[in-house]
Parts: sequence; structure tokens; C-alpha cells
Amino acid sequence: MTSVDQLEYFTRQLEEAAARLRGGELEPEQAARLVEECARVAGDAANELDRRVRAAADPPAPGQTTLPTQTS
Repeated sequence: MTSVDQLEYFTRQLEEAAARLRGGELEPEQAARLVEECARVAGDAANELDRRVRAAADPPAPGQTTLPTQTS
């Protein structure tokens, strides 16, 4: 999965969770677990964005190449 795909995946997960929360059909405990999952997904998205920003800001030193990003 590419960085953009990962960000799209995180966005989709958060949008689906928001829709479920707005639906009002969840028990309080279910809603709390979903909010915790949203926090984890948002953290993962923030980490991915941070990684991309650092990679763009720090070009490899002369004579070194960039390692390929891991895809799943």
C-alpha cells in the first residue's frame, strides 16, 4: 500500500466511524470503543504524514540512495 493509499484508507475508516457515531444506534460502550479506535487511526495517519514530511524535507546525503517504502 502506498502512502497515499494508506492515507485514503485512514480517511475512509474515520469517515465510516463518524457515520456510525452520528447514527446514534451504538450503545455507550460500543461508541467509546469506536472513539478509541478513531484516536488510534488518527494517530496512525499523523505518523504517516509526519514520515512523509520528514522524507520530503531530508533528501539523502550525497552518494546515498533512498530506501523503498514498505508496501502491504
